[in-house]
Amino acid sequence: MASNVSGTPTGAQTSRRPFATGWTVFAAVLMIFGGAMAIFEGIAAIAKDDLIVVTRNYAYKMNTTGWGWIHLILGILIVLAGVALFSGAVWARVVGVAVVGLGMIANFLWLPYYPFWAIVLIAIDIFVIWALCAGSTRTDWKA
Repeated sequence: MASNVSGTPTGAQTSRRPFATGWTVFAAVLMIFGGAMAIFEGIAAIAKDDLIVVTRNYAYKMNTTGWGWIHLILGILIVLAGVALFSGAVWARVVGVAVVGLGMIANFLWLPYYPFWAIVLIAIDIFVIWALCAGSTRTDWKA
């Protein structure tokens, strides 16, 4: 009888939404955009590695073709995790935070090669991690 007084149907409290909402969608869109940028960064480093200016005596010296493959693979993983986020699954959030964290580290190590592009991608990664950790506004589960 109390459920009729409150005006909510009894099954509404346990129903699940099939799609992500709020900050999760924001994070998914940014992940797809940032992943695409990382893919382009990787392709540029693989195809034209002689155009990249490398500073001398950098602590994390690596062949730019190797960095290109790292960015290409991470970019693909970030895009796939961003697409998976649209399902709203918790595992997609965890994978998203992990993959974007790895992407942020890779872009930090990429700073001497493409400083502006790396800083932009680090900023996008920070926003994505914040949005994924901010949580969902779902209140349809019982504590």
